[in-house]
Amino acid sequence: MKQIAIIGAGPTGIYTLFSLLKNQTPLAVTLYEQGDEAGVGMPYSDEDNSRMMLANIASIEIPPLFSTYLDWLRTQSSAHLARYGVEKSTLHDRQFLPRILLGEYYRDQFVQLVRQARENGFAIKVHESCQVTDLEATPEGVNIWADSQAEPTTYDLAVLATGHVWPDDDESTRSYFPSPWSGLMEAKINACRVGIMGTSLSGLDAAMAVAIQHGDFIEPENQPVEFRLDKGSEALNIVLMSRSGILPEADFYCPLPYEPLTLVSEQAIEAEIAAGSDGLLDRVFSLMVEEIELADPQWSASINLPTLNADSFHDAYFAERHKHDPFSWAQSNLDEVERNKRDKRTVPWRYTILRLHEMVQEIVPHLTRQDRKRFDAGLSRIFIDNYAAIPSQSIRRLLALREAGVISVVALGAEYEMDVQDDRTEIVFDGKKVEFDLFIDARGQKPLKTKDLPFPTLRQQLQENGDEIPDVGEDYTLLAPDSVRGRIAFGALPYLMHDQPFVQGLTVCAEIGEAMAKAITQRASRARRWLPPIEW
Repeated sequence: MKQIAIIGAGPTGIYTLFSLLKNQTPLAVTLYEQGDEAGVGMPYSDEDNSRMMLANIASIEIPPLFSTYLDWLRTQSSAHLARYGVEKSTLHDRQFLPRILLGEYYRDQFVQLVRQARENGFAIKVHESCQVTDLEATPEGVNIWADSQAEPTTYDLAVLATGHVWPDDDESTRSYFPSPWSGLMEAKINACRVGIMGTSLSGLDAAMAVAIQHGDFIEPENQPVEFRLDKGSEALNIVLMSRSGILPEADFYCPLPYEPLTLVSEQAIEAEIAAGSDGLLDRVFSLMVEEIELADPQWSASINLPTLNADSFHDAYFAERHKHDPFSWAQSNLDEVERNKRDKRTVPWRYTILRLHEMVQEIVPHLTRQDRKRFDAGLSRIFIDNYAAIPSQSIRRLLALREAGVISVVALGAEYEMDVQDDRTEIVFDGKKVEFDLFIDARGQKPLKTKDLPFPTLRQQLQENGDEIPDVGEDYTLLAPDSVRGRIAFGALPYLMHDQPFVQGLTVCAEIGEAMAKAITQRASRARRWLPPIEW
């Protein structure tokens, strides 16, 4: 049997194994998972999440394994679901449910997957609580060292499915957490002045993790949420911060799977790429304008879309939100979204931008350095704001904290300074200085480079070629240098974000897993990028 190693048994690793199972030739597959339970994945583990934290994806969007998420939920007992505040009779495929519950689904599917693979003649080994410490590509295969293993195990091909990378718990202190997943869930937080950098769902989750230590959310069905602060916790003051001070909007109703766009097709994007990098961003933006105008002429006219370019569209898009208090806008947006969900009404411009982000992402590796900077400062932020809309219940909880006088939002602007000290964190912006007893950095996953790889030998091998980011083919196998070519399928998301800035979510995990499974029998056909890496 061909010997395959999968490093990481979260969603990407699961979908890779699921795709391998479709292979008629049995394989010997060894899975390494540093967490306690293979199949759960860090974003959905009970160690890194509270029961309040909601997954930002519904069953209708989750690529199914042996069953859909909704079908699996319906097999669970009412008592078990009630532990997570979920009523079995109200389950539906567009519901946002606790992350830990989604982790249970993936664990169950993983167990079934291992059993089914063995029945199909696969030789499966699963190593839990086992950290891979190094990889080395050789002419004979890939050597892998795990934990304190002195001698490596050799495989024909290794799959890196390690998922997101967060700072270790030991980087946290009593007054500073470098991420919400660096020991925050287990920490005892005093009622004090808490600063949170980031106003996306990660920032809101961090706020919830702190708040539930000092009060309770009262969440009656179809009514506003209330937050009741504990006696003695009156000093709790949470401040969410970002450059813009804009809060995410609530997830909106739209047809799923995505309906095809009219003008911005794969063929149209490929044609623009083939026409060359010079002017590529502006040519594709012109296509976007035509697509949005066709879908929603009224909204297009309201922001004077035909007069905008790839740079000015950003300010026009956010202009109305900047004019309003963020919590007032959040309430108004929530009311609108809930009406549209009841009426099954799709807002055309929102849906069009949602579908555009995946199509437009294809041009990113081909942009000139200057246009890449323009893209990151403009269109990228619009797309992220659109596709990273959050569950309505998260907005309701945020508004409840605001009503209780517990939380506020601050716009820092582009120029600010942050000084993390032993006992506090200071932020200086707009001529003012604010201090926080506790500070949480919740700005999400940052793109990583080759130098950040935690595997010393593989890191050294990749740096031989001088590339700052791993060079992967269409099936995600490494292309360079020759010593690693075709030996390692590289599906570690943070290292792919340079050329694929929107490479997030379970749908992407499934797509990458399927592509990497093909690497077992096929060689990478061509590179995904052809320009030198960008200086960040």
